[in-house]
Amino acid sequence: MTSYYPPISYTVPPSEDGWLLKTILQKRMEVSRKLLSKLKLTDLGITLNGERVYISVKVSSGDLVQIRMEEETSEDILPQPIPFEILYEDGHLLVVNKAAGMIVHPTHGHYTETLANGVVHYWVEKGERVRFRPVHRLDQETSGVLVIAKDPYSHQLISEQMIAGTVDKRYTAFVHGVPAQPRGDIDGPIDRDPLEPHRRIVTPEGYPSLTRYEVKEVYAGAASRVELKLETGRTHQIRVHMGSIGCPLIGDGMYRHPLYGQPGSAQLAGIAGLDGLVPRQALHAARLSLRHPVTGADLVFEAPLPPDLARLEEKLRQAAGEAPGMS
Repeated sequence: MTSYYPPISYTVPPSEDGWLLKTILQKRMEVSRKLLSKLKLTDLGITLNGERVYISVKVSSGDLVQIRMEEETSEDILPQPIPFEILYEDGHLLVVNKAAGMIVHPTHGHYTETLANGVVHYWVEKGERVRFRPVHRLDQETSGVLVIAKDPYSHQLISEQMIAGTVDKRYTAFVHGVPAQPRGDIDGPIDRDPLEPHRRIVTPEGYPSLTRYEVKEVYAGAASRVELKLETGRTHQIRVHMGSIGCPLIGDGMYRHPLYGQPGSAQLAGIAGLDGLVPRQALHAARLSLRHPVTGADLVFEAPLPPDLARLEEKLRQAAGEAPGMS
């Protein structure tokens, strides 16, 4: 027997009396062509007032249009009891506070011990049949807010919000030095380094990339805390852009896969004792806001600084206060 996710419903208003069902599905419920094709082949994929119909029929005011998606599971992901922090969950979304050091999805050489393994185990324990669908990614060593869709419809609509630029993602970073201006835009195209394919660089031939930043705190002129907003989502974008203006992330050269710094680079001039304090890039996805794909409600998710970055902040403030000649 086929199992379905809870139906997503739409009631036809008087202004749309006589519209084609296909138009309602595409223009009002925002069902993509790909999902629509799949729903048409599903027994109860598309119903009008509880009855399966062709999408070429006309609807009347007050009609109830519903779509149902078959439940799916991530059969290629091994469930493992890995703890993770949940910020929000309903029938359509799971929002987590990802820990630094945790890979989001199994990759070549890392088939277990990922966030996906833990989430799939969590759903299995709850008796839910859900496929792991992260809407975006965070680097292994980046902590913070991560959104996971629980059905293809939610994944599609949030992905479209991201493409349209209506998902607001804010990051907190601790960087070497101080940007020349207290706030500004870093507009630098990014692409792979032809000499090191795993590394990204700013290059005129790259893909358009825009990061907005604002300096929130300065530590003795040697380091600063900045808030960043991504207008595009290139791989390693923040790390590449901050390095391009002479303010690389603290710890970026010390963690297990150094790409944008050199080991020992966290020893800041004028502030001692930082080596090894954060053995990863000092970057945290602090805030994310979006429109709920089903209810339309505006949602805001926040994750406080994790302990390692809170300790770094405390150390920087302490060292700045003790630096000679600094107030």
